[in-house]
Amino acid sequence: MVKIDSRDDVRETVRIERPATGGGVGRLANGRVVFVRHSLPGELVSVQITESTATFSRGDAVEVIEPSAERESAPCQYAHAGGCGGCDLQHASGAAQLSWKAALVNEHLARIAKVQRTVEVLSPPSRAQGSRTRLRCAVDDDGRLSLRKARSHDLVALDSCWIADEVFTRAFATRWEGAEEVELRAIGEGEPYAVVRRDTHRGTMHELCSLRGEPLEPSTQSRVKVDGHVYSVSPRAFWQSHRDAPALLVQAVSDFADVQSGDHVVDLFSGVGLFSVPLARAAGPGGRVTAVESSAYAVRDARQNAEGLGHVKVREWTVSSRAINDAVGPGDVVVLDPPRTGLARGVVEALVRRAPRRLVYVSCDPATFSRDLKGLRAGGFELVDLKAFDLFPMTEHVELVGLLDFGAQKVESS
Repeated sequence: MVKIDSRDDVRETVRIERPATGGGVGRLANGRVVFVRHSLPGELVSVQITESTATFSRGDAVEVIEPSAERESAPCQYAHAGGCGGCDLQHASGAAQLSWKAALVNEHLARIAKVQRTVEVLSPPSRAQGSRTRLRCAVDDDGRLSLRKARSHDLVALDSCWIADEVFTRAFATRWEGAEEVELRAIGEGEPYAVVRRDTHRGTMHELCSLRGEPLEPSTQSRVKVDGHVYSVSPRAFWQSHRDAPALLVQAVSDFADVQSGDHVVDLFSGVGLFSVPLARAAGPGGRVTAVESSAYAVRDARQNAEGLGHVKVREWTVSSRAINDAVGPGDVVVLDPPRTGLARGVVEALVRRAPRRLVYVSCDPATFSRDLKGLRAGGFELVDLKAFDLFPMTEHVELVGLLDFGAQKVESS
């Protein structure tokens, strides 16, 4: 028996049947479905109910009566029922985490996109501990860096974060009085720093500080070498959080895109140009790359990162049906890396109308990926290949890279 929490609240004993988004799935005595955090398939657990809706409940496993052979002691002191909500799976072995993520991807593909496919989740080369190079923290009333409890606004003050770069320990020892939020960055080479958000009578202000709170020059940037190219990343531009993610994703996208000399490539949600630069090299001076990005900070970085590549055009546009109509044409190669919410209304339909020959879709959410895939398949695209990477270790999240060709033969499993 594994004791996790000693609270005396009313509990119910539940057998966990399978993994799901939000915890293991079981049933209460009355038959109601319950999603249980800190559980594993096959376990018999005592569940404290934390939330109920008209159709299901959520809860925490506060006592494990029959543990899984894949259960491990969480390496982080804050990873427990009622603790930090940042990591979902610290109680699971590495193999169990990969199996959990693969099951979620397979289930979403089958249920939403109607695609039967067996996906294997690939581990990155770096170990999980210290692999996160960006960490966004709230600040409590005492100025301490904090993360939120699961599905809550309640804060848990931290002295460290096991999953994050160890240099951030300096920031956890600092008091950030008056700040609403602090994003810690240890991207690439150079000194790590913090982006501090303060809400004042003059509005929201952002300032750059060292991890000990000393002001830094506003011109501070990160510089990251990926596949032989050094990218400049400004403090408010997006960059992948896992230290291995940029190189792994560039390789996967380049392999799937298979850009030939003279191709026109459209890089949607292009950010600072992580994919635009290698795609431009593949297309050569006789080809073209159109990068579309809505963040002004990322657009400035992308233009700097593409210097010397005259066939790259960076457009400060929102990715919409109108942008697709203006940028994409028949026979093009399209790379898209949308936020977790997936593609906005009308974008899937616009892509179908413009009929590029190939799409490479990068996603950090299997549910929205599957939703968009369903629409793309209805319009004539087919999923030819799919890779999944464990770029969010100790959590349920997974990064996908899908290859879709227009009019390709259906490939339902691999």
